[in-house]
Amino acid sequence: QVRLVESGGGSVQAGGSLRLSCATSGDTGSINCMAWFRQAPGKEREGVATIFAVGGNTTYVDSLKGRFTISQDNAKNTYLQMASLKPEDTAMYYCAARFTYGPNQCADMSFFDYWGQGTQVTVSS
Repeated sequence: QVRLVESGGGSVQAGGSLRLSCATSGDTGSINCMAWFRQAPGKEREGVATIFAVGGNTTYVDSLKGRFTISQDNAKNTYLQMASLKPEDTAMYYCAARFTYGPNQCADMSFFDYWGQGTQVTVSS
């Protein structure tokens, strides 16, 4: 089993920045693909970014490229640096993890096995 715990959420004004963290523990050797998702009130959950542990290949949803950056440390703790935040970025942000057979499978942002409880990000105008 893998445990994921998000932190770093909060309230920020439009144009501000936040850095989310996802602490990973447990059987981390069983995972090699980490991701961030978000879900805004009344909307479906959407993928934000993924990172493949071997080589660090990253993928972003097109609408967020250039503003959000996913990264990972050697312990597979994962981070999401968010800049130039907009009110429409307001959502619960979730960390997720799974095993994949390569960066392409990691990039499709689907079938994640492990999820954190989420951290709330609120952006005011």
